[in-house]
Formats: sequence, C-alpha cells, structure tokens
Amino acid sequence: MTKADLINKLAAKAGITRVKAEALVNTIFDSMIEALMRDDRIEIRGFGSFVNRKYDAYKGRNPRTGEIISVDEKKLPFFKVGKELKDSVNEMK
Repeated sequence: MTKADLINKLAAKAGITRVKAEALVNTIFDSMIEALMRDDRIEIRGFGSFVNRKYDAYKGRNPRTGEIISVDEKKLPFFKVGKELKDSVNEMK
C-alpha cells in the first residue's frame, strides 16, 4: 500500500475529500517524524511501536576501494510489530 492508496482509502471510508484525507495523513506522518526527531517513542496499541536505535561509531571498509573509513555514530528509526498485528498476519497463512 502506498501513501496515495492510504489517502484514497481514508477519503472513501471517512466520507471526506481527498484533499482533507491527504492533509490528515500528512499531519500524522509529520507528527511521527517530529516525535522521532525528539527521540520520543511512538506506540500504537495493537499495531506496533517506533523507536530510535543508536549505533556507535565504528571502522568500516569501502567495498569498492577497500579503504578503511570511519563511520560516525548514528540513530535509525526501528519498528517493532505489535502482538495483535503479528497474530493477525500469521492467521492468514
């Protein structure tokens, strides 16, 4: 499902215009991005949670040249699926 698919489905299900549905979806996504930028945890019960994982700096290797390079520490968003969603997906086997 793409973002456009989500907007169309929301508009149809809620009986609102596509423009309003797009504004709603963008507001939700923007709020989630802002929360992750503040290092807040996002929990959506029955669906899952988003959290930033911190990775320490390390020495890596450029696969093309073989040169040793320093990789800075970084944070990456991580999604952990909720039990209810996991069970629902597994029931569809």
